[in-house]
Amino acid sequence: MPIQLNIWTLVNVITSIGGVTTVPPVLHATPPDAEPEADICCEGADCALIPDAEATELAEVFKALADPTRVRLLDYLSRSVSGTACACHLPESLGISQPTLSFHMKKLHDAGLVTREKRGRWVHWTVRPEVLARAVTYLGLPTHGIPDGGGCC
Repeated sequence: MPIQLNIWTLVNVITSIGGVTTVPPVLHATPPDAEPEADICCEGADCALIPDAEATELAEVFKALADPTRVRLLDYLSRSVSGTACACHLPESLGISQPTLSFHMKKLHDAGLVTREKRGRWVHWTVRPEVLARAVTYLGLPTHGIPDGGGCC
């Protein structure tokens, strides 16, 4: 006589090993006439999305500022006279090597946060305050739509 196994036979055999028998799980089904649960959803903003090009520019700025060394560099530059400093002073002030400085300054430059001007054999870096102002403006998003506690749902 061939043995027929189905999933419940296998479950019953496994659960009754060692003299311990358990009851198979009970599956609950939703009755067809039951009311579906109400879907709670927060109201969206009544404004246009930020343009893609502007979002990309802001993302580049925030990516550049996602590194503590670059934040320190930008802070140092912005506190320098007229927001400009010679690259010869930066490694010593921050305790980094010249190649590390070049790497981080390139990231800040590519994000548009600083400009560079070669004077003799050194590069002078200058903060672009208008780029920082755009990031600050973005971070000042209105919070009037956010309820106390942070969420609506």
